[in-house]
Amino acid sequence: MKALTFDPQTDRFNVAELPVPEAKHSDVLIKVDACGLNPVDAKIHLWKSMAPKMDKTWTPGLDVSGHIVATGDQVENWRVGDRVLCHGDMLRPHGGFAEYTIQNCEALIPHPELSAETAAATPCAGWTAWRALVDKLHASQNHSILITGGSGGVGGFATQIAAHLKVQTIIVTCSATNHPYVKELGATHAIDYKTEDVVAQVLQITDGQGVSIGLDTVGPDNDRDVANSLAFEGQMVELVDVVRPSEYKDSFMKGLSFHQLSLGAGHRNGDAAKANLVNAGKAFSALVEQGKIRVPRLKAVSFAELADALLGIREQRTVGKLVVKT
Repeated sequence: MKALTFDPQTDRFNVAELPVPEAKHSDVLIKVDACGLNPVDAKIHLWKSMAPKMDKTWTPGLDVSGHIVATGDQVENWRVGDRVLCHGDMLRPHGGFAEYTIQNCEALIPHPELSAETAAATPCAGWTAWRALVDKLHASQNHSILITGGSGGVGGFATQIAAHLKVQTIIVTCSATNHPYVKELGATHAIDYKTEDVVAQVLQITDGQGVSIGLDTVGPDNDRDVANSLAFEGQMVELVDVVRPSEYKDSFMKGLSFHQLSLGAGHRNGDAAKANLVNAGKAFSALVEQGKIRVPRLKAVSFAELADALLGIREQRTVGKLVVKT
């Protein structure tokens, strides 16, 4: 089969011909119809040490839309021919940038009534945003929120989810050129992180109170902006790094709370963790099916363009959501 592999010795993506993998035990073999491109795939050179058995045949690609063509002997609830959608395990070698992929049957969801390209664009970013706002922050109309990276994949979906949940004040950070875009997604206010003091602007918007909840989708030092923008007993979810309460202003005296979230951790922490992953996928997919959440700026790339597209994500040259059709 045709596959895009990553060589950990050279840090390069390469097109290769590999044997079709075999589904064993609780795994299924999926014919890939489309696979989403995500920063975690593009930045594999930063986390390759987490997978000590990685070699030059390693195939990334987490967000898979496809149909089952074979099942392991322990698979009971899925059949050959079923259309499925999943967010795969980054520490397994047979990902979705290939004609076929191996996935654990317990982490699949029935394919929503969407095109393969639209569905494949949703798991990593959309399910993460859902888990952050719903499972961790319990966002509601009584809240105000700050979202860093509001024009990005997770940030854009989080903005739409916040609007769907009727959050009163939705403040996002992004470049000035993307302000109209995030307003279309549901943001009530947009802050240009390049030219404006984020914390000062949040305090001005909220009459000096700060926001009740926050989500950092960007990383390095943006956690400080979110934490320092929180109101008394505010809560924050950090997606990129480990929270640093001792470095945030008055985090103890304000009684702030902090959450970590890694969507892929659902694969490695037991049945309850897998259930959280699957439930988020079903809930988010239902909103996309109903037209309450949309996948904006969706672009399909060819297999020949895949390696360059991943490098573009790594170098932050990408606008919108990319998927590859196999």
